[in-house]
Amino acid sequence: MESTRRWTVPVLTAFAAGGLLVVVPGAAGAGEGRAYYVDSRGGDDSAPGTSPAKAWRSLDNVNAARLRPGDVVRLKRGGNWNGSLTLAARGTAAKPVVVEPYGKGSTPRISGAEESCVVISGSYLRVTGLRASGCQWAGFEVTGDRNELDGVLADRNVSGINIIGAHNVVKNSVLTRNDRMSVNDSGGDNDSGAFGVLLNGDDNVITDNVITGSYAASQDYITDGAAVEVFNGDRNLVTRNIARDNETFVELGAEKGKTATGNVFAYNVVTSSRKRGSFLVTRGPGHVVGPVIGTVAVQNSVYLPARDTIGWSCHDGCSPGILRLRNNVIVVGGQMGYEDGKGADEGGSVYQGRSRKFKLGPKSVVADPRFRSHDDLRLGPASPARGRGLKLDPSWYGGAAPAHDLAGNSLSGTPDAGAYQN
Repeated sequence: MESTRRWTVPVLTAFAAGGLLVVVPGAAGAGEGRAYYVDSRGGDDSAPGTSPAKAWRSLDNVNAARLRPGDVVRLKRGGNWNGSLTLAARGTAAKPVVVEPYGKGSTPRISGAEESCVVISGSYLRVTGLRASGCQWAGFEVTGDRNELDGVLADRNVSGINIIGAHNVVKNSVLTRNDRMSVNDSGGDNDSGAFGVLLNGDDNVITDNVITGSYAASQDYITDGAAVEVFNGDRNLVTRNIARDNETFVELGAEKGKTATGNVFAYNVVTSSRKRGSFLVTRGPGHVVGPVIGTVAVQNSVYLPARDTIGWSCHDGCSPGILRLRNNVIVVGGQMGYEDGKGADEGGSVYQGRSRKFKLGPKSVVADPRFRSHDDLRLGPASPARGRGLKLDPSWYGGAAPAHDLAGNSLSGTPDAGAYQN
């Protein structure tokens, strides 16, 4: 975590890496369209691709296919492909274009692309049950709008998922060990990489995912990385994710002339056994990638026990318009939070740590929250976080639909602080 870092998205050259074996069940297709099959071992690119017995072999035929609403592309489990799967088709809300696995075995794996492994530039595409590993830039790069990644895997990339488009959804996915830097040179304050999710677009939803190991060595910052990085992205909702052993849970910034406004982080559980880390880092107008306006962090549970850690940092001109925090439980081995300027708008939270540099808001306390354990951040029966939260309207959580905790419990009465309601 470094307050002066920058973000870059360079043109990249080829890279191949190994990966991890995880199996995620595929989902049913949309139906009412054509089905195409791809088998990296037994397929034939001269075949029509219309059945498992007549499957294509390479991704080239998929990339060239004119997919229509309701069409389904199925990649055989146990298959491996090098290169990019490019999806420019346009489905509809009622009939998305679906990409999913078939057969038995490990998750279909795409790797070794010169830039990103799965590139989605179309709309209303639903990609499920694929793995993107060892890609030169992103495992999944989404430049289109209104697409869905459900149950995908991304590992050993610079960015597990990079979203540039709008109104996309990432859910039920595992993003692990995206632990490479795209720039890692001395000087220049420009090292960049190790992102679980990089959000450059607007109005996207990142929910119910597991994000781990976004952490890499950096010549500029010693180590760097983020479970979720927001740069030039507005009104994104990041909710009910489990994040483990990342450098930072979320870091936000915007280049001059652009914005990263109104992003919401709710009901996330953040833990780490690493020697350094942070929950949230944002900037005011005095920073080269600030100001980042209107960030909301609400009902998150954080446990970062190492000494070189910080709960949240709002610097270079912090103000209530920069950062609002409500009903969080934040335990760190270092600094609980930092604010300068007018300070953040904070309340309803429980903190524990060595020091703090911010003013406690209404109902906030410094106390042991009495988690059930270091690995289970639900609240024990005598926790001071029970009933500690401030009553909030649904806009704090990104709307009525997301206003329930990590376990699916809806809000009622005076809420508990943290990601779990009792």
